[in-house]
Amino acid sequence: MQIISDEKINEFKNFLGSHDFFYVISHKDPDGDAIFSSLGMKDILEAKGLSYQLLSAGPFKRPEIRSKAKFFSNQMIFLSEPERKKAGLIILDCSEMERLGEIDGDLKNLDTFTIDHHKTAAASENCIIDSTSPATAALIQQIYEKLLGKLPKQTAENLFFGLSTDTGYFRFLNTDSAEVFRQAARLVESGADPRKTYDEMTGGKPYSTRKLLGIMLDRVERRYNNKLAVTYETMEDTKKWGQEGRDSDALYSLLLSVDGVEAVLFVRQDTELTCTCGFRSRDKIDVSAIAAKFGGGGHKNAAGLSIDGKIPDVLEKICAEFKKVM
Repeated sequence: MQIISDEKINEFKNFLGSHDFFYVISHKDPDGDAIFSSLGMKDILEAKGLSYQLLSAGPFKRPEIRSKAKFFSNQMIFLSEPERKKAGLIILDCSEMERLGEIDGDLKNLDTFTIDHHKTAAASENCIIDSTSPATAALIQQIYEKLLGKLPKQTAENLFFGLSTDTGYFRFLNTDSAEVFRQAARLVESGADPRKTYDEMTGGKPYSTRKLLGIMLDRVERRYNNKLAVTYETMEDTKKWGQEGRDSDALYSLLLSVDGVEAVLFVRQDTELTCTCGFRSRDKIDVSAIAAKFGGGGHKNAAGLSIDGKIPDVLEKICAEFKKVM
């Protein structure tokens, strides 16, 4: 990963100095990186004596983030028009307004700064975008250290958690990741506990998520010389077994461990007319490029999107794109 330039740090510092109040938000259906990078930003704002509100459309179904829901709201604090002119919006771990979800209030026309690490990030100004960073939490760590110095223990714990979730507890890193481990070492030096973090990431899964995982595994089909593993979740599945979330990470990990499988496609019917899709791949296949063709995005080996349609049609449309690269 790259080191954030002093120019970019100063750009963000000037953004902070230009506003009296900040809304901080990340994408809907938040994961560990979205939530814990938001908490890291909260610590930056508090340390600088700035007023803020953490926003999230939720839901907080993932066991590892559920306890943090109390720090967030889906209702914006009301500001008068003069106050709004002095307010800033900080978007973390995504760059598209439509991915923020349903928030009670008006996020439009606010001066905005985006911090993201996704390859398909759309922001081009007032932003810190680094697709070589494995997590937004890693960018927040650099910003904190350059603006304020050594991290306090709680901040280090939060950012280590965000980094760990988005790297699959460092399983997704390659030979160009030495700087990531140097940053992780500083977090541990500041009090982050690797063993505790791993236990919190992997433990406490509801029984229902194990049942749902079994259903999705039972439905798996392999296509294109067994290189693509495909499965899905119906609205009935969600109603019966998905109310406490799902263990998508375990699904992807199990399927990518199958001999010959190079990519995984998972489709969930969210409403009668819309689906959410998740993609994972090994080294060669760039799933972010496939997701981008349908308005989605992400990283080379992990991406997703929301799309209109029903499962059978959506599966065929997306599989047709996978076929072109397999």
